[in-house]
Amino acid sequence: MTTPESYFRELLALLEIEKKADLSQHKEFIEKLSLEQRKKKGYTWYPLQIIKKGFTYGDRAYVLVERTTLLDEPHQMKAGHTVRLFTMQPAVRQSEQTGVLQYVDKNRMKVILNNKDLPDWIDLGQIGVELMFDERTYKEMEQALKTLMKPGNGRLRDLVRVLTGHAEPVFRQSSRILPDDFGGLNVSQLAAVKHIFNAQDLALVHGPPGTGKTTTLVQAVKALSEEESGILVAAPSNTAVDLLTERLVEAGLRVVRIGNISRLDEKVMESSLEVQLSAHPEAKNIRKIRIQAAESRKAASRYKRNFGYEEREERKRLVQEAKEMSAWANQLEDRLVQQILESAQVITCTLVGAAHSLLDGFHFRTVFIDEAAQALEPANWIPVLKADRVVLTGDPCQLPPTVKSGEAAKKGLDKTLMEKQLEWQRNSAMLQTQYRMHQHIMGFSNNWFYDNKLEAAPEVRDHRLTAPDNQALVFIDTAGCGFEEETREPNQSKFNKGECHIVYEHIHSQYKDFPSELIPEITIVSPYMEQVLVMRQFLEELPLISEMPLTVSTIDGFQGQERDVIYISLVRSNDKGKIGFLSDIRRMNVAMTRARKQLVVIGDSSTIGQHPFYQAFLEHCDASGAYRTAWEYMSY
Repeated sequence: MTTPESYFRELLALLEIEKKADLSQHKEFIEKLSLEQRKKKGYTWYPLQIIKKGFTYGDRAYVLVERTTLLDEPHQMKAGHTVRLFTMQPAVRQSEQTGVLQYVDKNRMKVILNNKDLPDWIDLGQIGVELMFDERTYKEMEQALKTLMKPGNGRLRDLVRVLTGHAEPVFRQSSRILPDDFGGLNVSQLAAVKHIFNAQDLALVHGPPGTGKTTTLVQAVKALSEEESGILVAAPSNTAVDLLTERLVEAGLRVVRIGNISRLDEKVMESSLEVQLSAHPEAKNIRKIRIQAAESRKAASRYKRNFGYEEREERKRLVQEAKEMSAWANQLEDRLVQQILESAQVITCTLVGAAHSLLDGFHFRTVFIDEAAQALEPANWIPVLKADRVVLTGDPCQLPPTVKSGEAAKKGLDKTLMEKQLEWQRNSAMLQTQYRMHQHIMGFSNNWFYDNKLEAAPEVRDHRLTAPDNQALVFIDTAGCGFEEETREPNQSKFNKGECHIVYEHIHSQYKDFPSELIPEITIVSPYMEQVLVMRQFLEELPLISEMPLTVSTIDGFQGQERDVIYISLVRSNDKGKIGFLSDIRRMNVAMTRARKQLVVIGDSSTIGQHPFYQAFLEHCDASGAYRTAWEYMSY
């Protein structure tokens, strides 16, 4: 077996391959293109009209901008992306500033700038926003791996040996006695909490969809907070961290959320470090000192080049005064930040956010990493550096991490830290009662992914729609209908207009006579963004739909959510049996486990049936009476 040092050296080499592939794609798709090409492909918005500008939480500058051309055209902009705000004004020297997209809504976006000041050229016109390659994540992962190559002889070395497979995890009976009704948890959830308490270095909690993983995690954190001075809770995405933060606050814990404020959800803003800092009584004094420093700098700037000795001395005094007051304000703020962090029961952040300088010097008895099976392994190691004990929670049968390099994936970068621990037969706890789906919706995934260990809670086991077709699972086969897939430039994304018609016809047959207030929540998902765009455009032009609680999303975009009714548009229909994204069956598991009362899947059996996963699914549908043909809904 390799040594821990060689383990991380190999991982670092794979990360370098991935970084090069990612950067190469960025250059190919953005940097090598002309401005017009970048605009057409949706990597750049230009020109833009400034709708609003100012300062938001933490005194961060922002601009709200709107497209003036290519309105409603597809684009690549998403909340959380790193961008550059630029001007094409020829006379401007420093013509760009970096920032983060807080949100994107049709033709508008809000950019939170990394600088605290708005650029001087903001009102000169010819403004644009463009996606950037964000190196920070790679730098933090690389630094963590280099540190781990030589972890020393302390507790970190012991933890590294366990997590790299060179030592077995240790479990001892905890002195903490948890009652059977603790936190309202069920038997498997309570067993998971006890598993965490007994673990000395590593605990694994496998949480399939709808089993209450977040509830279990929150109760475990709450119980541990009574014994430990501070706990770190991290996850790969800001969305996941915000959900945990919200739930931890609801549980009555003192939580501080660390991260770029432009990436935080409004619901957790009160928990953010910036807002807690601004709300502190001492913050007013710090603000006053900063204002005085600014006034001194402004007064010093009044003195021009040609002035006498007294003016020169006065200018020197004012500059020194401003410098000292700024240093004083920074010192007071640093002390206040330290106080807020040390008084927190829980600190939450993304995996990369755990490398924030604010946490330098912090060490935690326990670090929770949620959605551990969705992150590249190097990212998981960042918070591990601050831990004595690690709790990995997630579901390796759902969305995997994105690996852009085929070479890196083939050599193992697509395998997560949690997957490795489970493959090594590490002691783990699996949550087994799901509270979301009808038992028939759960059935196929339960058999294929979870060894039939899941059971539906009594309250959801047989809940159904009050609709003509109230069967919980439905497959509508488009084979032989001539619904061929199509491809749209510039992104080679697939779409299938025929499936749009079938979705509408099924919805119409179900709810045409329903009062709007009785129609359940419906979401249509697809693995293809182009199908999402085509479906939205198609449906908004049809009667009934505008009155319905209906949304359309990609599978990835809908992760972590659930609805009464889910339609999945598989799109692929060709005579070669090519299924593209559909071959990622973990992504399909996510889609198939979002529905509470009805799951309707639309696809071409002759295309998808050549893959063993879909062949098994078709057989499952046929055996359970869930099979339909699209001809039943072709009334147009």
